[in-house]
Amino acid sequence: MSILSHFEAKTEDMTYTTKAGVKITRHARALDEARTMDDLLRQLDHQKGAVFSSSYEYPGRYTRWDIGFVNPGIEIRSYPNEFVVSALNQRGRLLLAAIDEQLTKNSQIVVIERSAKSIIGTIESDHELFREEERTRQPSIFTVLRSIQELFASSEDHFLGLYGAFGYDLVFRLEPMPLHQKRDERKPDLVLYIPDEISIVDHQRECAYCLSYDFEIAGQSTAGLPRDGAFYAYRKREDIPEDKKYKKGRYAKLVAQAIRSFKRGDLFEVVPSHTFYEPCSGSPSEIFQSLRTINPSPYGFMINLGTEHLVGCSPEMYVRVDGHRVETCPISGTIRRGKNAIEDADRIRQLLNSEKDEAELTMCTDVDRNDKSRICLPGTVKVIGRRQLETYSHLIHTVDHVVGSLKPERDALDAFITHMWAVTITGAPKRNAIKWIEQHEASPRGWYGGAVGYLTFDGNLNTGLTLRTMKMKAGIAEIRAGATLLIDSVPQDEEEETLTKAAALMQAVEGTKGVSSNPHHKKDAVGRGKRILIVDHEDSFVHTLGNYFKQTGACVVTARTALAKQLLNDSADFDLVVLSPGPGTPNDFALHETIDRCIEKELPIFGVCLGLQGIVEYFGGKLGYAKEPMHGKASTITVTEHGKLFNEITTCFTASRYHSLYAEQVPDCLTVTARSEDGMVMALEHKKLPIVAVQFHPESILTARHNIGQKIIENVMKRIHKK
Repeated sequence: MSILSHFEAKTEDMTYTTKAGVKITRHARALDEARTMDDLLRQLDHQKGAVFSSSYEYPGRYTRWDIGFVNPGIEIRSYPNEFVVSALNQRGRLLLAAIDEQLTKNSQIVVIERSAKSIIGTIESDHELFREEERTRQPSIFTVLRSIQELFASSEDHFLGLYGAFGYDLVFRLEPMPLHQKRDERKPDLVLYIPDEISIVDHQRECAYCLSYDFEIAGQSTAGLPRDGAFYAYRKREDIPEDKKYKKGRYAKLVAQAIRSFKRGDLFEVVPSHTFYEPCSGSPSEIFQSLRTINPSPYGFMINLGTEHLVGCSPEMYVRVDGHRVETCPISGTIRRGKNAIEDADRIRQLLNSEKDEAELTMCTDVDRNDKSRICLPGTVKVIGRRQLETYSHLIHTVDHVVGSLKPERDALDAFITHMWAVTITGAPKRNAIKWIEQHEASPRGWYGGAVGYLTFDGNLNTGLTLRTMKMKAGIAEIRAGATLLIDSVPQDEEEETLTKAAALMQAVEGTKGVSSNPHHKKDAVGRGKRILIVDHEDSFVHTLGNYFKQTGACVVTARTALAKQLLNDSADFDLVVLSPGPGTPNDFALHETIDRCIEKELPIFGVCLGLQGIVEYFGGKLGYAKEPMHGKASTITVTEHGKLFNEITTCFTASRYHSLYAEQVPDCLTVTARSEDGMVMALEHKKLPIVAVQFHPESILTARHNIGQKIIENVMKRIHKK
């Protein structure tokens, strides 16, 4: 569903009154879809606000959209011992007075200081014992948020709400436990804004709108007041202190400690993290734009918190609520992407066949279902997607999709709280995992492992886990990454996974682009200036084969047998003749005549499949029919003589075969250089003449792993010399 699916594209004003009596007027105006967010992002370099961006599509789960704002009227900050609600401009002061009045109605909220610009308060703790089903309703900063939501609650609008970031330490307000790490009590664990002008881009519907809100409370209105805010300078930096540089092996030691806890039975799984630091020479908006290009994700974001920025591209939904439907998409099971689609397919097979990765996700989803069962109607918690694949720039993940229906007496904040924090970022049992993380990680998590997103005043919620995120402050990007550990984890492998997860963010900070996997980009154009004749034996792969030769820089002429013979008779102005694959037998295409003409003209020959068979017959060998024809099947090829054809290629590799005929007897003048696992000849070369051939298909996708097929073609080109 698109983000504007419930929005009527009308530019006239809409006026409605909230359940608490606040009169709100909303004006909508159309915007330029292409420019809207670019302009907003530049403002966010220096002014408070946020952009949330979904640049990833998945049917039934994610669509592409952006929503953002700058200079909000109200800011809410939570600290370990107090909360602060601030008016950030003149418009916010009117709202602040109404919020103050609303908060005083709740006996659990104590306002200890108030002014025209801010409210400072605390939450009265309830020391009585309570049932676990009531944990999400215990007094906390969420009591304040629920009270503010009640003030502005209305089903008339779907965008006005609370937008921002929820820090990891909020979990300790709900699950108190001893804290071992030193914390700066001046750092907030929650920052949310109430914007009164919101820009929305719906890429699915190809439209954009700006929604401007004015409020009328007790006879006073924000109409005509400026939408302004403070300016914050952003400082760039070219280096980082020595003590913040990455030290290899530290995380592996953390994994070893976790394994000891698994053996004692303290934990089933845990997700520890560690931190990387990078100097930032670019602005937050530049880095966010780069990150969004490098790694499209469903939960991209840039938030200006005043003293620091959060920039991220999270792949994982934390909690989403639409009406009574609550859903999550836990991610666990990760593998690095291959260099191309073929290697991706191999990695996917490896990932899906991994019992460890399946166990990881199973535990995550079982805990997630348990979290929902606290606040959902019995029988409504269901897994609607199991081990589904999501592919990102550097990684492939397995994902489950879990839904439930909220009990009538529960709301979106209950759904948010019950999942704090997702097992995919903590572990299981969750409370023990959180305690272990607090005892073993090097520093407090801060924003990492929390959530970003928004709670709208119509009661809906859309949040992503704060993963693949950097905190940018004073010119340094702080990037945190972790891995899901089980008892059979390999410490070095898990550390490597964290590096892979951080790679896209580091790449964005460094301002580099990914190295293209396009094979046109070659270090040495080994075929430049060389002319090649491909004799087409009416094959369906000949143009792909020709493409491989063209990628070396060579000039390629493709001709069927009759024209090829004419070209060879009229001119020998070729540096190589390629005998293509084809159906039938070599005699069907009179290959002996073609080979005879090439030898007479002293032209090098490279044969593929039928071409190899023709060479074997020409020199007196014998062909036979395979008991099991190999048509589009992969085989392991073992190199028996490396020579120049297999230079810098591994002894064993996978290649594709399309043949029924095979070389049953090879004449003495030919040397076999490779065989398949069933013993058939897969490559050979002439002992004296410049003639080489392969039975497999180098141009097939099944030979593309590690770029083997292209490397073989390059080696062929290196053997020949321009006339």
